[in-house]
Amino acid sequence: MGGGDKGLLRLGGRTLLGHVIDRLSPQVAGLALNANGDSARFADLGLPVLADSIAGFPGPLAGVLAGLDWAAEQGAESIVTAAADTPFFPCDLVPRLQMAGEGMEYPLVLAATPDPERGQARHPTFGLWPVALRDDLRASLGEGLRKVVMWTDRHGGRLAEFPVDGFDPFFNVNTPEDLARAEALLEGKP
Repeated sequence: MGGGDKGLLRLGGRTLLGHVIDRLSPQVAGLALNANGDSARFADLGLPVLADSIAGFPGPLAGVLAGLDWAAEQGAESIVTAAADTPFFPCDLVPRLQMAGEGMEYPLVLAATPDPERGQARHPTFGLWPVALRDDLRASLGEGLRKVVMWTDRHGGRLAEFPVDGFDPFFNVNTPEDLARAEALLEGKP
């Protein structure tokens, strides 16, 4: 997409991130944004901006760790993550992740959708993450682990499967063609 923050791209007159915030905020007690670099570019959102605490941009798990550390300071037991370039994720994301984690000592759940070839497609940037595992995550990142699914599988992570009705609700905007498709979806066109 030419660099920059995909979440700040415009979709239907608003940013992708604005759509994500609108979907997630009714489902959670508080929001924060994980981003590196100058946090001033997100000042108009009025959200805490959490930089990775692990150097070298080690990927999504570093963002999860930043969120878990922030949540621990807030006294929270878990966080839910969502990607800033995925404007159509389910409006019941959080309760369905929580339901899938019921009975687990440390609920750790990733979103998934049916996939005709693989059975299920995991969406590792959408998950329920327990604060109690943050020190283990920090140690794993320090040892070089970068794969979300490898870490969640280590801890018996579960999947919450979401239906696909016409399109994958975890469809993310990666190309100009994806942005055009998102505009069509926003307008109700298949």
